[in-house]
Amino acid sequence: MRALTFAAFALFGLLVAAGPLPAAEPQTLEIASKTGVHPFAVELVENEADRAKGLMYRKVLPEGQGMLFDFHREQDVSFWMQNTYIPLDMIFIKADGRIANIVENTEPLSTKLIPSRAPVRGVLEVIGGTSRKLGIAVGDRVAHPIFGGR
Repeated sequence: MRALTFAAFALFGLLVAAGPLPAAEPQTLEIASKTGVHPFAVELVENEADRAKGLMYRKVLPEGQGMLFDFHREQDVSFWMQNTYIPLDMIFIKADGRIANIVENTEPLSTKLIPSRAPVRGVLEVIGGTSRKLGIAVGDRVAHPIFGGR
């Protein structure tokens, strides 16, 4: 029993010494709009636990970065802004990479549901105001491997 306890403490010590696991490398996503091609460095979220957390508790989201939620198939989805401190643009994307809907400048900390309004494969969250600033619109194309491009 003593050996098992020692082994458990040794393993715990190694994990603490190693520090936290690094975040996944950002992936590149591009949106082709009438104003040009706009690249974003995105964190890809593919599981339910990470989707539930999303960008909660973050105080900053730099321009040109975002979070891409992959639902693995087209479906109606809804988001909310509970525990999210920064306004976001939510870009709802069909499986073929076309933008189906955009909700701009969502209200921080709100529990109001934000629906996709159509079945979508993914949702891109970027800092509020990005869509308007870059001229991103419904019907624009998104290139990323989950949409069959790049």
